[in-house]
Amino acid sequence: MAGVTDTATQAAPSPDLAEGRPRRSAKSDSVYWITLYGVSGIFAVICIGFLLSVVSSSLPAWEKYGTSILTGTVWNQSTGQYGALPLIAGTLETAAIALTLAVPIGIGTALAIVFVLHSRLRTFFSSLVEVLAAVPSVVYGFWGLLVLGPWFASSVEPWLVSLFGGHFPFQDAPSTETILLAGCVLFVMVLPLIVALTRDAIATVPNELVEGALSVGATRWQVLHKVVLPGARVGIVGAITLASARALGETVAIALVIGLNPNFAHSLDSPAATLASIIATEFQDSTPIQVAALGALAVILMAMTLLVNLIGRQMIRRAAIKVTVL
Repeated sequence: MAGVTDTATQAAPSPDLAEGRPRRSAKSDSVYWITLYGVSGIFAVICIGFLLSVVSSSLPAWEKYGTSILTGTVWNQSTGQYGALPLIAGTLETAAIALTLAVPIGIGTALAIVFVLHSRLRTFFSSLVEVLAAVPSVVYGFWGLLVLGPWFASSVEPWLVSLFGGHFPFQDAPSTETILLAGCVLFVMVLPLIVALTRDAIATVPNELVEGALSVGATRWQVLHKVVLPGARVGIVGAITLASARALGETVAIALVIGLNPNFAHSLDSPAATLASIIATEFQDSTPIQVAALGALAVILMAMTLLVNLIGRQMIRRAAIKVTVL
């Protein structure tokens, strides 16, 4: 019987041959890996070429002015003074205003979409958020210039000045071009991004965890605070990181409403400028050394964005570890 069994086993065709399927060859795997490595190589070459071109275009400015580009407080192309410190401050201030408003409102809106709204309203608002996230930045800037700016100058800024008694941070005369207005326009721009990504992260939290917490007597607030938000922590941190990168690099919308004043803003209701807005508005008809100085601003902006992404990746890694432990 053993011999018959062995003979039958040896004679049995393999599953692939029995079903008429050809065996996979090593050649198909090699094509797969060659394609992946080829596409990755093309991407790497494009990125390296882009970075090298931007850095090389800025070298004349770094060689002539050195670190004074980073530490200087005056930016004036006509006099040959290239100090980017006020522009760096303006970039960070507008991004800080936008994220201070967008992060709590965005997370709260995402929670409401997932857990509060009816399914039909949930679909409508989710689609609306995605549409707002896809609106071009120039449209937001145009809206801020024509609608939000006059309203701020006539109502919001006078109220803030009276509220603070004419002291810092609201002490200037009302204007339609201020750093506060730029931060608020930026807030409206990054809010849909935070809402959409946070909503997707919250939706990945297993429903069994939510139902289990409710079944043991937890309130809805406790469920959101102790179960949902910790479970979606990685996605929320990623959303904030992407929003921060966009806030730092936004150009057209900010250039329309910030006033393009390359000096330190002594209050939130005074005009200012950002790195990206100065690059966009002063590039035309520039001399070679002026182009190199603008290239230096681009290098500074890329370094700031890289730093934000590195911090975000570290926070995501720590959040993932906490979720795994929980």
